[in-house]
Amino acid sequence: MKLAVIGTGYVGLVSGTCFAEMGHNVICLDINKEKIDQLSKGNIPIYEPGLEEMVKRNLRSQRLSFTTNYFHAINSSDVCFITVDTPISSDGQANLDYVKSVAIAIAENMNGYKIIVNKSTVPVGSAELVSQLISSVLEKRNTSLPFDVVSNPEFLKEGNAVNDCMKPDRVIIGTESPHAASIMKEIYAPFMLSQERLLLMDIRSAEMTKYAANAMLATRISFMNELAGLCELMGANINLVRRGMGSDKRIGPHFLYPGPGFGGSCFPKDLAALYMQAQTVGYQMDLLSSVRSVNKRQKEVLGKKIASYFEEVGGLMGKTIGILGLAFKPDTDDMREAPSLTLIHQLLNAGAILRVYDPAAMDNAKTIFGLFPTITWCNDEIHAAEGADALVLVTEWKQFRSLDFQTIIPKMRGRVFFDGRNQYNPQDILKKGLDYICIGLAPVCANQEILALTRDYELPANI
Repeated sequence: MKLAVIGTGYVGLVSGTCFAEMGHNVICLDINKEKIDQLSKGNIPIYEPGLEEMVKRNLRSQRLSFTTNYFHAINSSDVCFITVDTPISSDGQANLDYVKSVAIAIAENMNGYKIIVNKSTVPVGSAELVSQLISSVLEKRNTSLPFDVVSNPEFLKEGNAVNDCMKPDRVIIGTESPHAASIMKEIYAPFMLSQERLLLMDIRSAEMTKYAANAMLATRISFMNELAGLCELMGANINLVRRGMGSDKRIGPHFLYPGPGFGGSCFPKDLAALYMQAQTVGYQMDLLSSVRSVNKRQKEVLGKKIASYFEEVGGLMGKTIGILGLAFKPDTDDMREAPSLTLIHQLLNAGAILRVYDPAAMDNAKTIFGLFPTITWCNDEIHAAEGADALVLVTEWKQFRSLDFQTIIPKMRGRVFFDGRNQYNPQDILKKGLDYICIGLAPVCANQEILALTRDYELPANI
């Protein structure tokens, strides 16, 4: 099948490459010439495990190509996927300007029947808007070319996107056209050889499914974070509570992990868009409002725990804090809405000195903070621990699961470890001589004298 993928952001690049990997001929289009030039050389602008190798392989096989030419891309393809960003507008609603621009460009350049597939995350009713725009442009061209608009929302997790695309849990197809449905089935047939996971439904239900899925996942996370706060006050252990809950088949174990709040490009944006769409039809979604409030509060929890710990030893002014993990989740360099951003701002505002490290997101973080005088950009986790009064785990990268405390602890000045992802056993950390503070469990202190280690010190010359 000949496919055009319009927009080479995260969704477009991953989807287009995976389509090519499965044997389709794919042209990826973007209006950013510099980006297209780099992609044509196999240089990808995002960090996603396995993606770069797949791009290069399909470039060599000539099943994948990149262009800025709308006419060439659209008229060399049978199906056009819209995969552009839908950012949040100032009023909280999804901004469809990019989707509209693509729809107009398709209509201006198409010369025969096309299936236009909206893979971008869009509000309910967007397919109708796209259809109206295309019809309007064709009318101005004095032509009546046939077309179908399909909703095909993506369900890619950053850090696991290639696997999600190649082995999807489900493929949602929203269309009222039997012909378009048949073509879409053919496109996805290579992905379904072992199990049929394609769900056909009406367009509006397909559009809603994407928002509904992300809203449910975000709700589970916020519920666990809220429950974790209560566990701390009541003397319960959220880690054990999670296991007890997750063993119920009606609940299951997934997305029950407490932490410093969710971030990224999807959950915050999609929650806001769904909430505002409900508002436009006079429907109040109180639960979504609470999920967003809980998440905003949760992003401040780690910073407050750190501030509270140091309160009796002069506060955070001049204290050195080592931060492990900056991206909103592991296996990505995405800093959008990352909990680390809130934490860093809290610590800087309190006068702390920061030593930070992330395996992939350092460049993006530097773009955000620039040459901030009290931030040291470190080479690894051991470097981040040098002279630190506290070490804080924010993003659960695999390499942080087995930290070399034997090397790290002697390099630290203080003796406290804040585990924002509950990766470690409190008693194990206690035996190493560190105070241990996590989410949803009372703090565990090695001994009361440890707090005195942060008193009356001189900052090392290299910090």
